[in-house]
Amino acid sequence: MAPRTQYAKCGNLSIAYQVLGDGPIDLVYAQGWVSHLEYAWESPDYARFFRRLANFSRLIRFDRRGMGLSDRDVGPATLEERVDDIRAVMDAIGIDSALLL
Repeated sequence: MAPRTQYAKCGNLSIAYQVLGDGPIDLVYAQGWVSHLEYAWESPDYARFFRRLANFSRLIRFDRRGMGLSDRDVGPATLEERVDDIRAVMDAIGIDSALLL
């Protein structure tokens, strides 16, 4: 079963994210150029990969701006904007630091 999709505000944008697991470390998974939080769970391979990561961490996944369930009517993001998106998700969860994958 997929975790609940939640949303963090980054300026005027909504960034979709999910949290899975309760391990001792926070692990932010910054997916490649295409993502969809809920659709990814339909792949048994992806679902198994996410659950394995969540066995030893609190796995935080998000759809970057313009992709998946995040606000989509945006242009290409700069590196700084992508970092802002990650920071917004981490702030919404209430964490100050995490490992990044």
